[in-house]
Amino acid sequence: MLTTFGFVSPLEAGIFLVIALVIFGPGKLPDVGKALGKGIREFKAASEGEEKKDEEKKEEVKMNVE
Repeated sequence: MLTTFGFVSPLEAGIFLVIALVIFGPGKLPDVGKALGKGIREFKAASEGEEKKDEEKKEEVKMNVE
């Protein structure tokens, strides 16, 4: 039985990889992967920054209430 990792099963990941190879070709695939990874890292950093701002605002409100 195939197990799922997150939302994508290994079979689905394999199909996705084959389609990506057909569309982009083996030469461009590493560049696409790098760009995707960079985008994910930037998104994660931005969302962590927003969470930090939210926590600071909560602390500021607590200080003002007391």
